[in-house]
Amino acid sequence: MAIHKSYEILDNGIKRLNQSCPKCGPAVFLGTHRDRLACGKCGYTEFKK
Repeated sequence: MAIHKSYEILDNGIKRLNQSCPKCGPAVFLGTHRDRLACGKCGYTEFKK
């Protein structure tokens, strides 16, 4: 994924579009899949409802 698809530029700063991993911290995004969100670094997974 290109880095420009992960952020949105606003007048007052930058907005992150993807969710961050709660275990790894704000520097690591969760990958979006059809049925889940997953961290590629630590393996943390959240299933979509």
